[in-house]
Amino acid sequence: MTARVPYLEPHQARKRPSTPFEDLLGDAIERAFGNGISELPALLEHLDRAGPPCPLTEGQWTADAYKTLMARLGE
Repeated sequence: MTARVPYLEPHQARKRPSTPFEDLLGDAIERAFGNGISELPALLEHLDRAGPPCPLTEGQWTADAYKTLMARLGE
């Protein structure tokens, strides 16, 4: 008998619906991962080309802005 491995349903931890910006950002990050991008500098380049503008810098994605925004969105 195999033990059932618990998992987190992606939406069960949400406290509110996602915003349109969060949906666009999530889609852009998923596309990056799907294309084999896994390092932060390459991800930031991808977001600058194909993602929504960074709201913290009014456009360009930086490592500090990305980390700050991810921490804020993860609350």
